[in-house]
Parts: sequence; C-alpha cells; structure tokens
Amino acid sequence: MFRRALLALPLLALVACGGARAPEPVSYHGSLRGYTDNDPHDWTRSPYGLEVHGTDASRHNGPIDWRAAAANGMSFVWIKATEGGDRLDPAFHRNWEGAAQAGIPRGAYHVFYFCRSAAEQAEWFIRNVPRTPGAMPPVLDVEWTPLSPTCTIRPPKEQLWPELRTFLRMLEQHYGTRPVIYTVPDLFDERDMNQFGGYEYWLRSTAAHPSERYPGTPWTFWQYTSTAVGPGFQSELDLNAFNGNAAGFAQWFARRQVP
Repeated sequence: MFRRALLALPLLALVACGGARAPEPVSYHGSLRGYTDNDPHDWTRSPYGLEVHGTDASRHNGPIDWRAAAANGMSFVWIKATEGGDRLDPAFHRNWEGAAQAGIPRGAYHVFYFCRSAAEQAEWFIRNVPRTPGAMPPVLDVEWTPLSPTCTIRPPKEQLWPELRTFLRMLEQHYGTRPVIYTVPDLFDERDMNQFGGYEYWLRSTAAHPSERYPGTPWTFWQYTSTAVGPGFQSELDLNAFNGNAAGFAQWFARRQVP
C-alpha cells in the first residue's frame, strides 16, 4: 500500500512554532473526530458522509496510540503483517496487540510478491499471523511494484489469477473466513480484476468515488486518502470507509470475523 514515513512531522513542527496553520478538521457524518487531510480532494461524491471509517497501519506509521484513535472514532484497522515469503513487518505484533487492547476491530494484510509462489507466501502469512477468533478477515494486497529492487515483473492474467486463488484458498482454509482483496486502479484495469469474482474488494481511489473509478464493481471498503492526520498518529495515515452504515458494519463484522 502507499506509505509515507513520518511525512507529517515537518508540518506538525511548523504548526507548533506558529509557522503554518493546520488544516481544519473534516466534518464526518459518523463517529470519526479530529482527523483532517493534508492534501484534500474536491470530491463530487465525498467519503465523509459515510458512517464507518478506519485505517491501515505498518511500521511506516511509527508508534501509534491506539487508545487515542479509538477514543476519536477509529472503527477498524488492517495491519501489515507480511510481504512475500520472508518479510514480517517489525511493527506487526505491537500494532496487533495495541489495536486489540484499544477495542478496535483489526485484521492482518499480506503484500503479494510476484517473484515467489503463492503457496510459499500463504504459508509465511499463516506462520506469522495467529488465528485469532474475532479478528477481521485477512487481506491480500495486490498491486504492481515498480520501485521494488528485486521484483518488477507484471505477470499476465493467465499466470496471476491462479496464483491469487491459491493464496486466497489457503488462507480461507486456515482462518475459516474468506479473505478480502485490496487493489489499485492500474492492476485492476490491466488484469481484468472486475471479472475475478468471489471476493470482496477494498479499493484504493483517492480522486474519485469507487463507482466512478471502478464502474460496476461492488466494493466493501474504500481507501480514499493516504495524507490524513489526526489523533493517535505521529505521521500521515491512510483512511478507509465501509460501504454502509454502522449497523451494516456490525452485521458484516459479525458474519465475516475469524471464527
């Protein structure tokens, strides 16, 4: 996922010294309070009217005060766990326990690596992410990696789809709930992911509503910014919205959590 490591700190320092004004907090329809965006978009269909908002987190966010985030309406989080077949995010366990202690529903995500078999990657994820009853379903993060120092290939659909299905099937068998797929516009378009079928989507779209950027594609979660700032976070963070109201999220969570 797109990450900016501690980019918000210079802005916060300027604000503290009186050198710049912090952006005004966004008015959310739901419970989220005190969060704003360093690079806001002029939406035609805004995410702010949705009731349930959450984030995703990795080591790039630095230490997170999960209790402060929970107190200000953060309703869920997906936490980076693994990447490829041998990388564990060093902040995973800290974030996993911290979110749980704060009472925030949390799940884990894996960043797919196109130069290693899906089976090896699934085994690595399973080895590192506990099967925790009540956790949100795991997520497969699949996006091109043009800046990777070791793997920039873009497998054709005929190779990619079977590998993704292998990974997803192995996680579903282990965790007892079907994973969610996170993806981004270019891979989604280039590999016909609108036809993949069978899985819920968490879609990135920071300049348009998902119905505009991914027309005709049902979605459950929407990542709408990576430049938010707010309580509990020392750096910019991603914000995501659930496609439904608070009651709908409670029903989704009850149905989709790890048994």
